[in-house]
Parts: sequence; structure tokens; C-alpha cells
Amino acid sequence: MRDSVVIVGGGLGASRLAENLRGNQFAAPITILSAEAHLPYDRPPLSKVTLTDDADRVDLKPAEFYTDADIDVRLGARVVSVDTADRHVVVETLDGERSEVPYGTLVLATGLRPRTFPGEGGDLAGVHVIRTFDDAVALREEIGGARTAVVIGAGFIGCEAAASLIKRGLDVSVVEPAPTPLAAALGPVIGQFVARLHTEAGVKMTTGVGVTRLLGTDGRVSAAELDDGTVLETDLVVVGIGGYPDLTYLEGSDIALADRATGGGIACDHLGHTSAPNVFAIGDAANWADAHGDRQRVEHWNHTVEQAVTVAAEIEEHALPAPTVPYFWSDQYDLKVQLLGSPRPDDEVHVVDDDGRKFLAYYSRDGLLTGVVGAGRVGKLMKTRPHLLTETPIADLLG
Repeated sequence: MRDSVVIVGGGLGASRLAENLRGNQFAAPITILSAEAHLPYDRPPLSKVTLTDDADRVDLKPAEFYTDADIDVRLGARVVSVDTADRHVVVETLDGERSEVPYGTLVLATGLRPRTFPGEGGDLAGVHVIRTFDDAVALREEIGGARTAVVIGAGFIGCEAAASLIKRGLDVSVVEPAPTPLAAALGPVIGQFVARLHTEAGVKMTTGVGVTRLLGTDGRVSAAELDDGTVLETDLVVVGIGGYPDLTYLEGSDIALADRATGGGIACDHLGHTSAPNVFAIGDAANWADAHGDRQRVEHWNHTVEQAVTVAAEIEEHALPAPTVPYFWSDQYDLKVQLLGSPRPDDEVHVVDDDGRKFLAYYSRDGLLTGVVGAGRVGKLMKTRPHLLTETPIADLLG
């Protein structure tokens, strides 16, 4: 088994890595160890079509793919420890039995756990997070009997959930401590544009204030109390305050973790290698360095896909793929909010198109283009991709 690949995690990164390896004629055994009971599925639809259309899971590949490709997918198999000296992982099944799985190459693709509400009332019935398919179904089953909902957090998950809930006919309030939605990701200028989308759809957007506690009646949430004393009566609460890499299974191993100041997670070089031999990490829990040594942990779908391609090439010692431009999207109402590049929220923002609903803006730092964001401007946004592959003066685009 010393030439085998074992992948810890059963999400996008695991599925795409296995697919890339087999697509490149990698013939050694591949095993996916997933703590979930479902085959790898796509997570972006969970806060959208799963809530609005009673849709089933969007599996990344049918069961036949894994069978035909001779990929051993073990569901309900949670990895509890890693031994890099003896090169094996310890797996615990749903019935509590433990066993060792040896590996030749190990890839850690364990993703994130959602943050739950940290204050009083977080354990009340009717309080939900959205990370897994089962999470989304649990929320969906309660929407029909609800009239009001409070969404805590106006990041991407919070914004998407708010759009889905109002589409289902609920009276929706979003509470966000930052000045605008998506302020941490896109900055306040674009955040105001996103707030406009939600306000026009009927969402009550409350920013600059947090939730102190959740109140309940007979064990079920009935209201959210804000920092300023406001009490919002509600039938449902969706907590969208981000996630964190749960890396307790790496305790006692010699796999280094990244500093929290750079995003935490599993420390990797620019090709996905961790500090341990023959161990890689990809996806939301992986903190990759760039070619200059600067670290960043990115929670984007496309980022995981590209990391899977790179690590597959490293494992097989093939040529690396050509550099790509980071890309992210978020579907909100009938618009697709898209981001190209790696802008920071404090970069200078240049709005070049805004019709009151759709918009396009450039980000720049030190006079150079760093990113482009748009809503409903797919063609214009994608045309800027070549400018982000090189150092492009922002003046060249604004002139």
C-alpha cells in the first residue's frame, strides 16, 4: 500500500483530486475517507436551490464513477489521528470501531466546520447552520411553517440564505456587525451595492450591530436580542458567521499548522506539500503559501479545484498546470456576483459601471489592478481576466 493515495475528507477537493489522478492514468489504489454518509456533493447549491426548490443533493459524481474508476469511497469513516512516521491514519466508523488505514501519499481535504451561535440560546430548536446537505434539509423542512427569519451574519452564506428565504415568502432580517454586507471580503463600497440588492428585495438589513442572545419559548427560538436592545421576533434563525478548520485529528502528528494571523489551517508550500513527507493538503482547511512565501487560506470553490489539479500533478510528477486567475461567484436573487483576482477589502475601488442594480468595479493597490467584481456583468468581467495574469496599471483600464 506504500504507493497508494488516501484522501481524508469527502467533499469537492477529494472528488476532484481522485478524478484528476485517474484521468492522468494513475493506477495505484485511491481511497476516500469521508465522515459523512453521502457521496461527495456540491456545497454551493445548499444555500440556494436546496432551500428554494426542494432539490436533492447535487452529487459531484455518480456512484458508478467511483466504482468504474476503482476508487474506494468509505462513508461514515472519520479520521481521528494521523501517524506520519508509520504512514497510516486511524479511522473511526459510525459504530465506534477503529482501524488503521496505511497510505503511500496522504491528502488532507477536510474542509470546515460551521461556527455556531456563541451566545445564549444557540442550542434552541429552530436555530440552524448551513454546511452539509443534512443541515440544509433540516432548515428546509421548517421553512413552510415559518413566517419570519433572522439571519446572523452577512457574509456569502448569510446573503445567499437571506435571498433564498425571502424567495420562499418569509419576512427576513439580516443582522451584521460590520458596516455593510460582505465588508470583510469585498470592502464597504461593494458591500453597499450588495445591501442595495437585498433591500430592494425586501430584506431588512441591520448593520453595525450584533446579536447578544437568542430567546426561546418552550425550547424553541422566538426572538433575537441585538446589542442595541432591539428585539426581533422570529420563527427561524440562520447562523452564517463563517467556519473553522477542525484539525483535532492532527494533534500529536508532526504536521505544522499555519499561524492564525494568516488564516490558520494546515501550513503548505505553494504546491500543497505540508511539513510531513508525502502529505498534502487542499481545500478550505489548507493554507497555501504563494511563490513569495506569503500565506493565505482561501474558501473558494475554484481555488479547491485548482489545488486538486496541482496536487495531482505533484503526486504523479507531471508538469504543473498553467497559472490561473482566482475566481469566485455567489448567486443572489437573479444576479451572479462574481470576483476575479485577489483583492483586499481595503484596496482602492473604482466603480466603472452601475445602473442601480448591476455593477462592475476594479480593485487596485499601489497603482496595479488586483481584482474585478461585478454583478450581472458576466461578459465585461471575464474580459478583464488577461489583465490579472500580469501586472496591469489601473490607469490603463481607467483611461
